[in-house]
Amino acid sequence: MRLTIFTDYCLRALIYVALKGGEIATIDEIAERHRINRNHLVKVVFRLGQLGYLDTMRGKGGGVRLAKDPAKINLGRLVRETEDDLALVECFQDRNCLCVIEPACVLRKALHQALEAFFSTLDGYTIADLLKPSRNLARLLALPQPGDRP
Repeated sequence: MRLTIFTDYCLRALIYVALKGGEIATIDEIAERHRINRNHLVKVVFRLGQLGYLDTMRGKGGGVRLAKDPAKINLGRLVRETEDDLALVECFQDRNCLCVIEPACVLRKALHQALEAFFSTLDGYTIADLLKPSRNLARLLALPQPGDRP
């Protein structure tokens, strides 16, 4: 399984905004610091706002900040909400399956269990967990660290 760029950008944006605490971040700032495409990031931020993860403010001085405590943003739920297609193989889809061995296939069950294990692991993590190396993350993203002078 491979996560889409959209979900990857969702995670990166949330990490960045969470590192800033309650301070407002801009899309341009996030894109620059993560070296990611601004146009994709606009869509990501819009969706994260719709899902209730980000508060978005328009206009001069606008930007984004977390709408929830980072400890309440569950990675498993976020990935489920941002990935369009979790069908690892054709028979996972609701459409008519064309696989001739599907009625006797054990692979489907094994892949379903693997997907459940993947989400079970992600369900044990929050954005707050991803912030634990906060000093290193802040340094890598060129964010001011506590004690830095303006």
